[in-house]
Amino acid sequence: MQKTFDIPRELMTGEDLAQPGMLSCQGCGASLAMKLALKGLGERTVIAVPACCWTIIIGVYPYSTLKVPVVHVLFETAAVSASGIRAGLDMRGEEDVVVMAWAGDGGTFDIGIQSLSGVAERNDDILYVCYDNEAYMNTGIQRSGATPMGAWTTTTPSGAVKQEKKKDIEKIMLAHEIPYVATASVAYPDDMIKKFKKARTIKGTKFIHLLSPCPPGWRIDPAMSIKITRMATQAKVFPIYEVENGKYKINVYPEKKIPLKEYFKTQGRFRQMSEDLVKAAQERADRSWESLIRMDGEA
Repeated sequence: MQKTFDIPRELMTGEDLAQPGMLSCQGCGASLAMKLALKGLGERTVIAVPACCWTIIIGVYPYSTLKVPVVHVLFETAAVSASGIRAGLDMRGEEDVVVMAWAGDGGTFDIGIQSLSGVAERNDDILYVCYDNEAYMNTGIQRSGATPMGAWTTTTPSGAVKQEKKKDIEKIMLAHEIPYVATASVAYPDDMIKKFKKARTIKGTKFIHLLSPCPPGWRIDPAMSIKITRMATQAKVFPIYEVENGKYKINVYPEKKIPLKEYFKTQGRFRQMSEDLVKAAQERADRSWESLIRMDGEA
């Protein structure tokens, strides 16, 4: 197995722009994700954050754990607010500043998808990042369009689990024909930093989908969050790949076959999942991986 934090030294150079004092839960993937993202982007970055866990994690106003400007915006407006910030910076001649919208899955898959689609349709020059913990975690673990089939949430009827499949947000974004779409994971930090470095150099709308573990919502031991997140990629339910100008590239290949059932067993949120749903989820993951293999290297 790849070491959890086996990051090349050259990727970790420079000032750490995420400071101590984050108000995140133990084992939170979102706080680590921001630290790694800023390693790739650098200090010439402005962030637009809608209502989500990160409005809490960042600290109590007027203080911030980040050494870059952050603008708090409405739940549904992360993408369009970032687009407005981009326009203002361009008018000032500060074209070297990266504008990043940083939103959770609720603010991306559901509430924010209309403004995200508009920005992508115009190909506005922003980086949009969805840190996906697969539910509305900040407000109490409610179901979102990113919640996996078979998962429990606090809005699931008693004795039931989510029956619907998770939205394929990558295909939605690729339908807009934007220049860069990628998946990444806090369990593969070297890959993640490289993708943020690359996104900084690309003009137009960039979209990065991060898998971000949430111990309270996933019902896991905080000490196991990175290991379990890595299992999602090894079990092929969250493949790590990128699509640049229509060309697919798989970045992480599973090192050994892990049945999806083993991944589900690590998390309390899947405790009530039926064997039929496990089988359906496995079949879907296998089909998606086989499709990705066929597209790898093709434009």
